[in-house]
Amino acid sequence: MSFSNLLIADTEGVRTITINRPEQLNALNRATIAELDQALNQAQAEKAVRVLIITGSGPKAFVAGADIKEFADFSVEEGKMLSAEGHKLLFDHVEQFEKPVIAAVNGFALGGGLELAMSCHFRVASDNARMGLPETSLGVIPGYGGTQRFARLVGKGKAMEMIFTAGMIKAEEALQWGLVNHVVPQDQLLAKCNELAAAIMKNSPTALASAIRAVNAGYEPGADGMHREIEEFGKCFGTPDFIEGTSAFLGKRKAEFGK
Repeated sequence: MSFSNLLIADTEGVRTITINRPEQLNALNRATIAELDQALNQAQAEKAVRVLIITGSGPKAFVAGADIKEFADFSVEEGKMLSAEGHKLLFDHVEQFEKPVIAAVNGFALGGGLELAMSCHFRVASDNARMGLPETSLGVIPGYGGTQRFARLVGKGKAMEMIFTAGMIKAEEALQWGLVNHVVPQDQLLAKCNELAAAIMKNSPTALASAIRAVNAGYEPGADGMHREIEEFGKCFGTPDFIEGTSAFLGKRKAEFGK
């Protein structure tokens, strides 16, 4: 499958999806969101893909926001539909993806860009990264999960300050806040993500998928996270990976999952 706005690269179980609109600072238009949905479906279907890295092309931006000119004249109902479609096709899709997704945040991650990064399971930032939710300066609010995921990651007070001021924070501050997991020099960003991916891939794919579902359940309205953990924990006992993992441990050998 070929894409107009994405670059796809595979290396030993890791698929890197690069949003490739550098002249627009990789802004998310509807076509790019649709392509990302297709790319996620493709990656889910391919057993050889174990971990995803999502990043942006060029040195300036991960994703500098949504493509404002696409929706500047939208009605109330069109605005609601834009948000709902974005959640379904991309942001919820990434969050619920059953293979680990790492955001490699290079440069600006603003508005929809930061919302995409927050949808990923965790984030690694380059030292030149700048993050923010500037939507209130445009007379709107974050519409791709920013009001919810930001507060979950950094707390209600910090989230409200960022949204109310429409300000930006630097990578080191994002690290202090818990918004990103690591900060590295820009030229080491993908290497760090691949190092983390290599550590992840030593572990059971079925257990990783269960862990994603269980952790996410703690943030789903109406869901009982502890009950979901019990359910997912129990399901693991019925998988070949559990047999392989426990047999390898007892036999003092390295587990070979997904064979």
